[in-house]
Amino acid sequence: MEENKNPNVEEFETTQDNVTVEDIAENENTSEKISEETADEKLSGKEKRKAKKADAEIAKLEKALAESEAKIAEANDKYMRVFAEYDNFRKRSAKEREGVYADAYIDALTQILPILDNLERAAQYSGEDAEHPLAKGLELTLKSFNEVMEKMGVSEIEALGKQFDPNVHNAVMHVDDENYGENEITEVFMKGYIRGDKVLRYSMVKVAN
Repeated sequence: MEENKNPNVEEFETTQDNVTVEDIAENENTSEKISEETADEKLSGKEKRKAKKADAEIAKLEKALAESEAKIAEANDKYMRVFAEYDNFRKRSAKEREGVYADAYIDALTQILPILDNLERAAQYSGEDAEHPLAKGLELTLKSFNEVMEKMGVSEIEALGKQFDPNVHNAVMHVDDENYGENEITEVFMKGYIRGDKVLRYSMVKVAN
């Protein structure tokens, strides 16, 4: 005996079956979309953390670079100051050495000038007998002495017949004489000597008018 089915029931069941398949397909699509969005959100969050970490590292490196540059600038400034101080010290030391050497040189020359004076006086007294061996010896010694002084840059200060110059002459006597011009040196009591622009000894002179 065949079972009688209500057509409406069959239609309802068929409709229910169709809806269920569509819903399942839609649910699956929705689930896939949700999964993709969740994955994207996770990936986006991970990238953000990486970017944030990278920014922090960059900031840290920039800070370290700035500190290094500041230290280099400070060291360079110290070096330049030390170099300038050393250069000044070197120049000052060289100048002082030159000054000490020049002073010692001048002092030594000044000490031997009286010897030259004595040789010249002895040569004057022995001039009466120029052929005497002693006179010839004094003449040769005086000549050698003057040659050495010339090689050392020492020269006699011109005085006799010249105008008085307080920079190189020392007037120890004055005389009024119409035969001489004003401030003319008429007599030299002691020769003066000069080396370069340094006076070793002033000429002691008599000045007219």
